[in-house]
Amino acid sequence: MPYHQNTKRNAVTIAHRRAGKTVARLNRIIKDAVCGKKDGRYGYLAPTYVQAKDIAWGYLKHYTAPLLAHGGSKNEAELSITLPTGGIIRLYGAESYDRMRGLYFDGVALDEAQDIPPVALTQVILPALADRGGWLDAAGTPKGRAGLLYQLHNMAIDDPDNWFIQSLKASQTGILPQVELERLKKMMPANEYEQEMECSFDAALTGAYYAKDLQDAADRITSVPWEPILPVHTAWDLGMADSTSIVFWQQTRGGEIRIIDYYEASGQGLDHYVRELRNRPYTYGRHIAPHDIAVRELGTGKSRLEVAESLGIRFEVAKQMSVKDGIDAVRMMLPRCWFDAGKTGSLIEALRLYQEKYDPKRNISLGPLHDWTSHAADCIRYMAISQRADVERKPLNLSSKHII
Repeated sequence: MPYHQNTKRNAVTIAHRRAGKTVARLNRIIKDAVCGKKDGRYGYLAPTYVQAKDIAWGYLKHYTAPLLAHGGSKNEAELSITLPTGGIIRLYGAESYDRMRGLYFDGVALDEAQDIPPVALTQVILPALADRGGWLDAAGTPKGRAGLLYQLHNMAIDDPDNWFIQSLKASQTGILPQVELERLKKMMPANEYEQEMECSFDAALTGAYYAKDLQDAADRITSVPWEPILPVHTAWDLGMADSTSIVFWQQTRGGEIRIIDYYEASGQGLDHYVRELRNRPYTYGRHIAPHDIAVRELGTGKSRLEVAESLGIRFEVAKQMSVKDGIDAVRMMLPRCWFDAGKTGSLIEALRLYQEKYDPKRNISLGPLHDWTSHAADCIRYMAISQRADVERKPLNLSSKHII
């Protein structure tokens, strides 16, 4: 009830599993779509389109059924509802957040916000809410001290006049029977129980590859200015339907690696990213790309390597290496790295949350979990592979003139 009675523009709810956060968000949207502005448009965003359909579409149809009995329509293909009042509600997946670009929204709810890429909010959703003064609503369960949910929680704490904050811990809500909570405590690792049921941002994230390395690097996440006398190198993870990410770094003769910039976008061609590079004041050195950049497209007969070269970018192809070996290369590289806290914040968050996917039934690792963090982690991996290849190519010089 406090959530539904709240009159502040924005809201963030930190909730345990099965607390009802999806139902609450959808009902807030429905209420506003009925009682709000003319031609209102509302969005519900889950980490993936499949999740939006599985988690929210059934609820949305159920709770709008009494209204649709008096008119309006539902579109199964687009996961959208048009109410008799003219209000439109549509479900989206954050892996294709560009589908929301260019639209206006009177309200957007982010569900499982801890798994939604921050760039979806900053590049698309906030601009879409601006002209009509739309509201933002986020809910989720913590996933360490990183990610969009943690950002919005801190933002809400700093701006209580505009944000409603709610924390729903399983030990306090009474939603789940105590006997079930006791059973979960016995069956779940302690850190996972604290995270999933007690809403702890401090619980260690199970299977996070680089969390400890970045914790050790805390003093090296600071202001790292661009040094004009050093070339700027880039490493790319090239997406097609999903995101492309680029990390920018400089390297001193002593081997110090300064990660000074990061860029990520989705749904764009290579020409877009080339323009992004040219819009920066850097003098470029090497450009590193994954090995599949050399694969020829069936439609054009050209590889992206050739297309990039025609646009003025000559890529070096990273040595093909297993993901596991690439992760090890990143871990070896990170102690030499300095990060610019301002320009690489989203990169750092992605690296903190990049984690292993585990099959508990077979007790085996399935490799990295592919989500929004993967793109940043992959371009850092290609960067590390290029560093390792450099070391392997260089002969060891033990003369007194050799300076490390």
